[in-house]
Amino acid sequence: MLSAKSLFQEILDNDESFRLFCSIAAGGEAQGGWENGRIAALVPDGERALAPKITRHGADEDKHGRIFNALLRKRGLKPVPVPPETDYTMLLERQGIGLAHEKLKADEPLTVLDIVVYLAHSRVTEQRACEQMELLRRHFGEHPDLGRAVRMIAADEDNHLAYCHEELLRLAYAGHGPAIQRTLRACALAEIRVHRDVSLAVMARMGRILGWSRARSAVLMAGIHAVYAYERLAGWRRMVSLRMPERRDALGGPANTAPEFA
Repeated sequence: MLSAKSLFQEILDNDESFRLFCSIAAGGEAQGGWENGRIAALVPDGERALAPKITRHGADEDKHGRIFNALLRKRGLKPVPVPPETDYTMLLERQGIGLAHEKLKADEPLTVLDIVVYLAHSRVTEQRACEQMELLRRHFGEHPDLGRAVRMIAADEDNHLAYCHEELLRLAYAGHGPAIQRTLRACALAEIRVHRDVSLAVMARMGRILGWSRARSAVLMAGIHAVYAYERLAGWRRMVSLRMPERRDALGGPANTAPEFA
């Protein structure tokens, strides 16, 4: 039976597919850590209170990258280069989503609108991350090798999403509501396209590594296209709604450095 659990178990059981999975994940987290670090350094004066939270966000992303690399080391594996067609963060930037790296590499302070763009981009991508980690937590939260890492990353992603909701609502109350909604919609529609393309590329590579039949690959590809069709029709709306989270100030404290994985 083809299910999310059986599919990931197959990827987990093979060294080469597991190495590709962890390498892609680690690369994306490291990129997110760098981006948040630069944004924290460039926060405009009126939003300086946000800088420690952005720094915490980046520290969490760096930690996640270390965790995925530690999982590789535990199996005696080394990371592989991330194939460009599977580089989620790079492809989003090429779509004009989030803050351009050229802007982040400069030393000019950001604007409040830039902070809106950053938070809207994060709200959409953290929604995806939360959903993916919740799936792994449900199926592998008690796994002897992966369980602790999965639970830790999933908890962090929940905090990141809560933080994005709270800060965007704060800015909406300050008069930036229309800009927030426009940016969220653009981010969501671009993200679902990129997620589809990356998913197709990753599954194609996994299929070659694991020797999947054409029929099995076709079923998986059809499933990815079906998810995109649903998200394009209505599913994207879950990525643009805002509600005050139950946990307030989710990134208000120091980051958990996860020394057991560092």
